[in-house]
Amino acid sequence: MTEQTTGRRVTANIGLSLDGRYNGPGGAGDAGAIVRYATTDVARDHLTRIWEGATTALLGRVNAEGFLQYWPSVAVDENADPRDRGYAKWLVDVEKVVFSTTLAEAPWERARVVNAPVADVVAELKATGTGDILVNSSASLIKALLSADLLDRLHLMITPEIAGGGRRLFDDGLPASGWTLAHQETGGLGELVMVYDRAR
Repeated sequence: MTEQTTGRRVTANIGLSLDGRYNGPGGAGDAGAIVRYATTDVARDHLTRIWEGATTALLGRVNAEGFLQYWPSVAVDENADPRDRGYAKWLVDVEKVVFSTTLAEAPWERARVVNAPVADVVAELKATGTGDILVNSSASLIKALLSADLLDRLHLMITPEIAGGGRRLFDDGLPASGWTLAHQETGGLGELVMVYDRAR
């Protein structure tokens, strides 16, 4: 049986320390090696790049709840950087799929909760609709998509810090894959943003 697809791309974005970690030794909330670089011009331009063309957001429960506490207020803050407001408005308005085994109802408007493997949900999404499907910073979902070789584009911001501990994005055991560099830019603090497309 041939998989039906509309040509939708599956894209992901995440910030990593120089030693490949998306959090530090203090656990999930330890983003010290990454967060101070998130407000540079290069990082904000990168933020705009990730959501343009995307029509569906995939979120893990932790990010869905954390984003809800932050981004809706940015969407209506006239003093916020326009690039931050652009992403915030997109996130508030876009279709959201929240992956959770514990939530009974979606924490956002225009969102639905699913308790299913991310690969299965992505296959369903790719069979209908248009526009990119974006995972922003939900590491567990990105890892699952890498394991299933379902990512078409990977946006990375690498910061010039060694976290020295914490969780890595690229675990041993991932299937081998080739990627082509579509965009690269360096910021004034030494942060590096890159966009890689899966070579198939």
